[in-house]
Amino acid sequence: MRKKKFDFYPGLPAKNRPFTIEDIVCGVDEAGRGPLAGPVYAAAVILDPARPIEGLRDSKKLTEARRDELAPIIKEQALAWAIAECSHEEIDTLNILQATMLAMRRAVEMLATVPTIALIDGNRCPQFTTSVRAHAVVEGDDKVHAISAASILAKTARDAALVALHAAYPQYAFDQHKGYSTALHLARLREHGPCPVHRRSFAPVRALIEQPDLFAGMPA
Repeated sequence: MRKKKFDFYPGLPAKNRPFTIEDIVCGVDEAGRGPLAGPVYAAAVILDPARPIEGLRDSKKLTEARRDELAPIIKEQALAWAIAECSHEEIDTLNILQATMLAMRRAVEMLATVPTIALIDGNRCPQFTTSVRAHAVVEGDDKVHAISAASILAKTARDAALVALHAAYPQYAFDQHKGYSTALHLARLREHGPCPVHRRSFAPVRALIEQPDLFAGMPA
């Protein structure tokens, strides 16, 4: 029986693919642009055509347990992978968009195998210092398996980092909301004020720094 051909680009029609079979393609995605605290992470993955991975899709559409199952499989079976970050200090200095682009660039340039083209999730691309071509793919984390894999690695790495930050700052419950602006996180911010890993340039945090009495009397 003939073995079924595996499609690594289920949402990217062949006529729209900006690469050839000679290209070394990596997928790139980020995690943590929106939170009020902690670093932003990015991952780059070059999948092995001989070792397809079942179940890859946008990390946000997977359960935490499924992401945790897939992450080590990706690391074991990919031709190359890398994870990079930009700190909260870099985010405040550069702005979140530029910090995200920098984290993506770092991830690609850390790959043990040099790609010829990077497919970037979203509508913007980082500027690489090497000859790697960049191509943005809107909703690429559900269209390109290498981007899906990068999405999973970035998300699991960032979640693990926020659990570690919870150990240092348990009063903020980072292990529960991972730094996002949930009702719980905002309540803890009002109660305790920002901690060293909060992003000072983000509006809710900046407001508490500039007007510490703004939320006085509100329930924590």
